[in-house]
Amino acid sequence: MTGAIAYQLAQVNIGRLTAPLDSAQLKDFVDNLDPVNADADAADGFVWRLEGDSGDATDIAVFGDEWLIINMSVWRDADALTAYMYQGRHRAMLARRREFFERVQEAMVALWWVPAGHRPTVAEAESRLLHLRTNGPTPYAFTLRTLFPAQGAEPVTALELPDDLGCSV
Repeated sequence: MTGAIAYQLAQVNIGRLTAPLDSAQLKDFVDNLDPVNADADAADGFVWRLEGDSGDATDIAVFGDEWLIINMSVWRDADALTAYMYQGRHRAMLARRREFFERVQEAMVALWWVPAGHRPTVAEAESRLLHLRTNGPTPYAFTLRTLFPAQGAEPVTALELPDDLGCSV
C-alpha cells in the first residue's frame, strides 16, 4: 500500500503496589523484572518499551502517585503482544499479580495505535487510560477484549471526566 501509514500497537498498564518495591513482599517481583523485560525485548513483534534510569520503568512517575508503577511498550500488533503476555516468565508473574498489586476497579490497561516509529509519553498513556475509564473502549483507547483496527483516532470530545476515577489527577 503506497502512501499508507503503518501503525504499531502501544500498550500501557499500571499497577498499585501492595508494598514498597524494596520490601520482602515484592522481592520476587523485583528480582524478575530484568528477566521478564529481557524476554519482552527478545520477543517476536516487540518494538520498544519505556525505561527509566534503572533500566525498567519503576522509577517513572504516573498520575503523581508513588504507589503506582507503569509499564508501557509498543508492539507490531495485538497477536505479538498476547503471544508474549501469556507465555514463559511473564505468564508466571501475571498469575501472581495479586501478591504484588492491589485489585482496583478502574481500567489500568489501555491499548492504542501509534504511527510506526512513535514512542508514546507517560502523559499520552495517562490520557488514554482516563479516556478509557470515562468512555469505555473506543478507537482512541481500548482493551484486548475490544480491539479496534489499526488507525489514528482522536479522543471523544465534549465529555467531562468524573472526579472519582480512583487516581489523584
